[in-house]
Amino acid sequence: MGLLDLLRRDRAKEDIATTRSAMEAARDPDSDAQGAVSRLIAKLLDVGIDGRGPFPGAAKVADKTRRSVGDSAREQEKALDKLIAQHVRGGAAGGFVTSLGGFITMPVAIPVNVFEFYVQATRMVAGIAHLRGYDITAPEVRTAVLLTLIGNDATEVLTKAGLPVGAVAGGAATSLLVGRLPKSALMVVNKAVGFRLLRSVGQRTLARFGRLVPVAGGVLGAALDGFLMRQLGRAARREFPRR
Repeated sequence: MGLLDLLRRDRAKEDIATTRSAMEAARDPDSDAQGAVSRLIAKLLDVGIDGRGPFPGAAKVADKTRRSVGDSAREQEKALDKLIAQHVRGGAAGGFVTSLGGFITMPVAIPVNVFEFYVQATRMVAGIAHLRGYDITAPEVRTAVLLTLIGNDATEVLTKAGLPVGAVAGGAATSLLVGRLPKSALMVVNKAVGFRLLRSVGQRTLARFGRLVPVAGGVLGAALDGFLMRQLGRAARREFPRR
């Protein structure tokens, strides 16, 4: 069972409600709903990295993938390829299902899609970090996983947090791991990542206007989410060089 099974559970209603509240907070930084962004990030880490119910955690999925191909350095790269491909398919499936209803279902489908896409993406990035030898239970690694989800914006987020970026190879996530921010600063970075993710929802929605058409919107949603997941997988390979 996977994420779509998780979304059918009653507990998922709370997750989607949190996503919707967080989206509203992202549009209004002065809103009292800012706490929803923190709750959303906590859920991404909880479900995406640690796993919950029928949705297995990142380490479990990554280890299963590694066992299926072997443990040598060459085979490790094959494991990464296989892990990314698995999540590209999962992202495409989620994009298809949540876009299938067109305009009528969009008010519900957008928060569902935001939650399911980023939970899968979080697990994929954390799985890559795990295979590359990082401790994904460590707070700084978990924050580095989140930073990978926002791409180029990660550099700006870390700079505002007071960490110079660019002194080490790898990117913003690697800089975070080397810089060792205190826990309080990591929490600020996590929240900033949450706002960046949700502010990008508007751009993604505009890019998916084809989803206004039932069935055809599902095909477009699958293609776009699959593409974005693959791009995140490539970014994660750069951000987490082998230890």
